[in-house]
Amino acid sequence: MDIREHKGLQIAALLKVRQQGDLWLVPSQSGPTKYKVKPDPQSPQCTCPDFEFRQARCKHIIAVEITIRREQSSDGQTVITETVRVTQKTYPQDWPAYNQAQTNEKDQFQCLLHALVKGIGEPSQKIGRPRLPFDEMIFAVTFKVFSTMSQRRFVSDLRDAHAKGYISKVPHFNSISNYLESETLTPYLKMLIEESSLPLREVEHDFAVDSSGFSTCRFVQWVQARHYNPKLLEAREWVKVHLMCGVKTNVVTAVEVGERFSGDSPFFAPLVEATSQNFLMNEVSADKAYSSAKNLKLVISKAAMPYIPFRSNATGSGQGGSVWKRLYYYYSYNQEWFFQHYHKRSNVESTFSMIKAKFGDALRSKTKTAQINEALCKVLCHNLCCLIQSMYELNIKPEFWAKAA
Repeated sequence: MDIREHKGLQIAALLKVRQQGDLWLVPSQSGPTKYKVKPDPQSPQCTCPDFEFRQARCKHIIAVEITIRREQSSDGQTVITETVRVTQKTYPQDWPAYNQAQTNEKDQFQCLLHALVKGIGEPSQKIGRPRLPFDEMIFAVTFKVFSTMSQRRFVSDLRDAHAKGYISKVPHFNSISNYLESETLTPYLKMLIEESSLPLREVEHDFAVDSSGFSTCRFVQWVQARHYNPKLLEAREWVKVHLMCGVKTNVVTAVEVGERFSGDSPFFAPLVEATSQNFLMNEVSADKAYSSAKNLKLVISKAAMPYIPFRSNATGSGQGGSVWKRLYYYYSYNQEWFFQHYHKRSNVESTFSMIKAKFGDALRSKTKTAQINEALCKVLCHNLCCLIQSMYELNIKPEFWAKAA
């Protein structure tokens, strides 16, 4: 059964298909439009764009044919039985490699993180007392987020890292929170996230975009609940993380952090631009929140194919231009093939699930800057874990800062 036959069955079963003279009126599945169908056995006709474009049986004609056969049965019951078999693709797990990656993860994490932060350099300092080495503090902050423990309980892990030579001095636990609250740290964390994805550039060519919220320890201000929405009184604040990831290893290639109600579509362009600088992109998948002519044109300009569904009220005309029109009709008439590629978008949901399950779905920091940095640290920890898994499953040997070498 092809996609048109399947949708024809849905229309006949769920929508009201009625006869008007020699014609039949068939409701659209995506709007208030009704199409006129002439069910001539030799040359059926329909007024829908699909039939006008293909001049072949569309889902509306199929729905009318099913309705006619159903009404011709003597007892009024449906005489056509269709069986739709749903198969779920399964992916085998390389358990020996997985077990090795998990049992060696903490040791490998420290080794990779140490090699990664060594390439960032030291910000200039002209006045003030000498501060702790910047790369070592990024190591300490990120390792603390990886541990999921409080700053005081984490000190024993810092002593262990010092004994292994990853840091030259064990910092005070308050220094960790002080560095998390520094705005200087934010661009460095974004840079490290991008750099940590580069060892997988030969593996990843298809990408997915989405966003998700991380709750904080702060609640919505009382004045907002008092004057705008009383239901918010018990609601926590949150920050929204927007990211692009590879669909094979789930490594994050670009990330942005916005306000809790920030829209998704404006973050699409910076994520695509950042990823395209480091990766050869073949496909980009995203949900309807990113459906816009600007976003489609951007992906096409990167020599990649956008798999972004159109909204229910979208049409092939308007201000979108030729790219919008071509992709709209491609989406409308090839949905079965389109959704086979679009299904890769589910991997970005898996990426967020991996981050939250492993490093928590809440942020401990209290200030906005510290919350942003903590969220970025979670993403960086996730990328290093993806690299560790790839070391054992794909025989990847991560090397950082190859361009600078």
